[in-house]
Amino acid sequence: MHPILNIAIRAARAAGDSIVRQMDRVSDISIESKGKNDFVTEVDKNAEEIIIYTIKNAYPEHAFLGEETGQRGESDFLWIIDPLDGTTNFLHNFPHFAVSIALQHKGVLEQAVVYDPLKQELFTASKGKGALLNNRKMRVSNKKTLDGALLGTGFPFNDEAAMISFIESFKALFPAVAGIRRAGVASLDLAYVAAGRLDGFWEFNLKPWDIAAGALLVQEAGGISAELTGGVDYMQSGNIISANPKMIKAMLKVLY
Repeated sequence: MHPILNIAIRAARAAGDSIVRQMDRVSDISIESKGKNDFVTEVDKNAEEIIIYTIKNAYPEHAFLGEETGQRGESDFLWIIDPLDGTTNFLHNFPHFAVSIALQHKGVLEQAVVYDPLKQELFTASKGKGALLNNRKMRVSNKKTLDGALLGTGFPFNDEAAMISFIESFKALFPAVAGIRRAGVASLDLAYVAAGRLDGFWEFNLKPWDIAAGALLVQEAGGISAELTGGVDYMQSGNIISANPKMIKAMLKVLY
């Protein structure tokens, strides 16, 4: 395993442990609103600080882009962090959330960790080395058609235009598949695509920290991610579709 990935795993586990320790005191946790139905807690902030502290001890020259603290530093090496993906789930004791950490070098994703601390599931990838779930190799689903497929998605709740686009996409895909799941944690949705648990995933208006780690997991598990119009700029647009190549083609054919 790459030494940089080992550090990322250490940071993810430490942050995950911190989050889980706070679950019994959710009613006492300080909550701030970043926008309509968009929350940040002291738990998110503490977890992000744990991640940055752990990584900076090993790589003090690296830069960071965190959901809660924004950009820190300038470097060819940029860590993209979502310390608690699924804050709303956490606040409702809904047991589905994750820590997401990715390393980008000169604009290319090279390392990824998505960690579910409740299920103790560790999804990891290094560019060109494949993707693992708890040290076992992952592969995307080999399903080629929408018939019988299980897809994941998310709601762009804070963007009216994106919500309209989403509703149209849902109306197009729903009749063609076996089911669609919306669990509220994009990083885990992408990890589940990498693990073959979901046959595909799409969502509008995501942020880099929602996408980065999961996109590399999918890539290293034999899948691809694309912009919903078929381009490659999903990290910029936030509109992403992920699956194996044949499923991507099937989804886009229905959508457009």
